Amino acid sequence: MVRVEQKISQAKAKLLLEYPYFGTLASRLELVINDDIQAFKSDGKTLHANSDFLAHANIEELAFVFANGAMHAALAHDNRKNNRSGWLWQTATDFAINDMLVQNGLTLPEGAQYRKRFHGMYAEEIYAELKEDMLRDGELEYEADTGADVQNDAQNEEESERFEANSFEQIQEEVLAEKLFAEEALSLLLSEESKGERYESMERFFTLQNRGKINWREELKAALDTHYRDDFRLIPPNKKYLHQGIYIPSSYSERFSLVIAVDSSGSVDEELLSTFLSEVDFLMSQIQNYKIELLVCDDRIRSHETFYSGESLACTIIGGGGTDFRPVFSFLQNELYLCDLILYFTDMEGTFPAEAPSQTVKWVTKNQKEPPFGELILLD
Repeated sequence: MVRVEQKISQAKAKLLLEYPYFGTLASRLELVINDDIQAFKSDGKTLHANSDFLAHANIEELAFVFANGAMHAALAHDNRKNNRSGWLWQTATDFAINDMLVQNGLTLPEGAQYRKRFHGMYAEEIYAELKEDMLRDGELEYEADTGADVQNDAQNEEESERFEANSFEQIQEEVLAEKLFAEEALSLLLSEESKGERYESMERFFTLQNRGKINWREELKAALDTHYRDDFRLIPPNKKYLHQGIYIPSSYSERFSLVIAVDSSGSVDEELLSTFLSEVDFLMSQIQNYKIELLVCDDRIRSHETFYSGESLACTIIGGGGTDFRPVFSFLQNELYLCDLILYFTDMEGTFPAEAPSQTVKWVTKNQKEPPFGELILLD
């Protein structure tokens, strides 16, 4: 039988591999064994789990448990409570989180808070429905929406002891730490999505103003990293320490050949072009050995300049007519067929070649128009 510690380790590894966002957050959670609960719960700071539940749950179910705890921590649980009843708010957020995790393909474990009726709902909506249900059924004599929770004597005593044990300054530090974690969680989510990772129903928990927008700088960096090669070799060795009889690898770089084509038709956005070229310039400064062929073209090639390692990019817009992409790709086929990557800055309005080139093409544009070949780097 697989030991609990091993299952927990495998569950966390599974999250990191398949759901990097949940896995990264979960790696920061403290797990506490609590046999006073039936299965598991999270208070936004600590993940509590029953020892029997941990022993019988499989790896997929444990991955769900850690993802649940990660999301409770990410939501600044106490800060979002406002004047709601704490235990009922806990239940409402649990329903919302678990529904979201199910939508993302995680395996719901036995004992998890889940109802189909709450599918797609915000925690605030679920809270209102739960409150209405309990009032209607007479199960709740007084719903504490004024700040005090409806709790039994043991719970009240526990809260009182906690307050006495912690100074006001300590409580303030806890609240601040929770807020910072929530901000980091949102930043991490946006970063993961900019890399192509997509998580369903996150808008219920975060204000995702940038959702759907690709971080074009990250996309550009990823495109360059894919084609640039930098490595180490023993022959010849690094000469710095040879006089001491020490042989260490020397670094070497194959020359990276990049083509940048600029659409110089009348619709080109020169301010956006300047921003794009500045970003390329910065990224290329981190590469040891490169050559950039810069082509300016509208309906024909207007200029061709070559830049080498250490030289700053500069571009003068010449042209202003209609757009025809064919001259650039014809020139590439005949003159620059050994290039690694083609970045074409354009508004995507023009005549495309009938056949795709053998090189990788990235269309850098602010217009989301599907090209016949290559991929978009969408500028925002």
